[in-house]
Amino acid sequence: MTTAFITGITGQDGAYLAQLLLSKGYEVIGMHPQRSTPNLWRLQELNILDQIKLVEGDVVDISSVIKLLEVYKPDEIYNLAAQSFVGASWNQPILTSQITGLGALNLLEAARLVRPDCRFYQASSSEMFGKIQHQQQTEGTPFYPRSPYGVAKLFSHWMTVNYRESHGLFACSGILFNHESPLRGIQFVTRKITDAVARISCGLMDQVQLGNLEAKRDWGFAGDFVEAMWLMLQQDQPDDYVIATGQTTSVQDFCKMAFDYVNLDWKQHVQVDPKLYRPAEVDILLGDASKAQQQLGWKARTRIEQLAGMMVESDLRRVKEELKLKKGCHDS
Repeated sequence: MTTAFITGITGQDGAYLAQLLLSKGYEVIGMHPQRSTPNLWRLQELNILDQIKLVEGDVVDISSVIKLLEVYKPDEIYNLAAQSFVGASWNQPILTSQITGLGALNLLEAARLVRPDCRFYQASSSEMFGKIQHQQQTEGTPFYPRSPYGVAKLFSHWMTVNYRESHGLFACSGILFNHESPLRGIQFVTRKITDAVARISCGLMDQVQLGNLEAKRDWGFAGDFVEAMWLMLQQDQPDDYVIATGQTTSVQDFCKMAFDYVNLDWKQHVQVDPKLYRPAEVDILLGDASKAQQQLGWKARTRIEQLAGMMVESDLRRVKEELKLKKGCHDS
């Protein structure tokens, strides 16, 4: 049985990746830090919590990572751990750098020392492109990060390349463009929108405050993207790949799709709050995943309209369950 070690397993990508690997017969070890109570709702929602082994460890503490790699001897390591909310990285630049940047280095060094024959995946990000240099971004597009998060991801990306070239580690980076799902955290704009749509539709609120509606992103479905992570580690040679849909959508257009799903006019319910603008904005991101399609046989399957509908439907279910629980409490 192949053993996979996943950091950040309680996050959106970690949960979908664990589900995928379990379906392929893997033993899945998921690491979560002792500094926080694990938020297990995503694993519970996918009905896989009892199929994985959760262990305590922290990417900022290399000794804990080394011990876990010695005990479980994974064949594949997926580093998804990060302080992943871009907006928060301006308020927490040091924490973001420690977890998102140095955490990856700790994991790479632990792998070099304990499991040099393992296969390593690093979750890189389209935020590394930042102030774009080309209309569509490929693996060769110059990087220009515009947030502490993007800078930290760039450090971890280049350290992954360095460990591959300097130490012969089978280390790959997936430069993933924005990928969303019903498991996305509520602080991210797509989920903030779909949750608001559900609550407005159910009469629980009337307005949602958003920042820059003109910002454009290449949004895909996280469930599609984790398949690309796995495919990278099945190749004969390690490499880096852009993972994207090749379609860009503005925040405004995503709003329209989400509100249209419940037959509401987004203009009546969306307010722009200048305080929600980023200090340094990334105006547009658009990925070219041709290399992944040619070498991995991977292509995004879920259209943005399907994604918006999927997320609204999920949030409607959650909100209606909340209302039933509240009604039950009042009735009792």
